[in-house]
Amino acid sequence: MSWTNLLEIILNNTILYATPLILAALGGVMSERSGIVNIALEGFMIIGAFAAAVTTIFTGETLGLAGLAPWLGLLAAFLMGILFAVPHAVATIHFRADQVVSGVALNFLAAGFSIFMVKNLFDGAAQTTTVQHPFEKIRISGLTDIPVVGKGIFFAYPTSYLAILLVIIVYIVLYRTPFGLRIRALGEHPHAADSVGIRVYLYRYIAVLLAGGLAGLGGASMSIAVTSNFQHNTIAGHGFMALAAMIFGKWHPVGAMGAALFFGFATALAASGQVIGLTNYVPAEFLIMLPYVLTILALAGVVGRANAPSALGRPFLKGER
Repeated sequence: MSWTNLLEIILNNTILYATPLILAALGGVMSERSGIVNIALEGFMIIGAFAAAVTTIFTGETLGLAGLAPWLGLLAAFLMGILFAVPHAVATIHFRADQVVSGVALNFLAAGFSIFMVKNLFDGAAQTTTVQHPFEKIRISGLTDIPVVGKGIFFAYPTSYLAILLVIIVYIVLYRTPFGLRIRALGEHPHAADSVGIRVYLYRYIAVLLAGGLAGLGGASMSIAVTSNFQHNTIAGHGFMALAAMIFGKWHPVGAMGAALFFGFATALAASGQVIGLTNYVPAEFLIMLPYVLTILALAGVVGRANAPSALGRPFLKGER
């Protein structure tokens, strides 16, 4: 294999592995910009991956909707992510519960619920059957002819193109619309926002529910594009990596995408370690844990300098100063 082909593979895998992180990190940006800490990204991704795999399997094989099946799975993941975000929103916004504890509880709930449902739906098996109609990669005519990077970047799954589109949309919404200005104001000073008539509870609910939907899409991009099934370790900490990407990217959609691509590159490098001979110098196990090590190092080096929204994690009570 030539170095050109190898670079194409690593670039292509970087996009593949970064896509779930980009989508979930965008959800984190929406939630935390409104002032609500969202440790539950892992749980939202788990429930999204489960919903997408099950919906794609049943609509594709039972109902015969082969072409529509992955898109219906993607829609189901988005809706299930929103549904699972409701308890976090109610607990943290209305009942002023500890936002970290609420997120951790949802992570456990999502893991237990999804495996319980898989065992019931698939005759006691610990994983779903293989998704027979997953997303297929789309080639962008013309751009794939660009030397080296063409096939690496512009031959990807629809979820990857969707992730890039959503980065642009989230950026425009947060920084170019009155709605985004209100969301960001809630994360900095909710009482000041309340004093000028902004409905703090309503906007925070919208932000948290959107976070659930976006992270659900991230989970779907794992189960119906990367692994083609769902099992207990399909997500395997990617929600926390997305959280790290959000912080590394300084709570900015474009920054979060850049950080997600960095983690995606680490994962792709680990996956290609044997091909390029890295396993001759370092153990394969170290390469597997490389993305997680880089996540810790990135957080350790950046968190101290990152400026989180001022009111992040602080419950809001109308009339309180």
